[in-house]
Amino acid sequence: MADAKELIITLPGNRRVDAAFGHHIVHTDQPLDNGGEDTAPSPFQLFLASIGACAGIFVQGFCAKRGIDPAGVRIVERPIYDEQGTLKDVTLDIELPGAFPEKYKEALLRVVEQCSVKKAIAAQPTFTVRANIGAPVSSAA
Repeated sequence: MADAKELIITLPGNRRVDAAFGHHIVHTDQPLDNGGEDTAPSPFQLFLASIGACAGIFVQGFCAKRGIDPAGVRIVERPIYDEQGTLKDVTLDIELPGAFPEKYKEALLRVVEQCSVKKAIAAQPTFTVRANIGAPVSSAA
């Protein structure tokens, strides 16, 4: 899933931040109580949404391969924080309609465990932060 080779982050004003990659732009903003205008999700909300959306793609693919109608499937994501407000746990409850074949329930859970976002977080990637004054830094060749 390493298709984003470079993302360009810009600051369009106030507390808004945009991330551009490929032909997409993701807009973010801060909530009102953090000085933003709440015109878009916050970066952390997008982070959380990416976990649930990734699980959803895996559920959708699982259903498609087996000819199961995904209508009525819902994933409820519940982030759990410690006393300092640090994310400690994310629970994904997959709500399946009554018509969902019981024989596929465990297999579905195993497939969702393969979520690319979850795997990336579990791999604990390192981060390098640099400040470059003057010329823009680009890794694109």
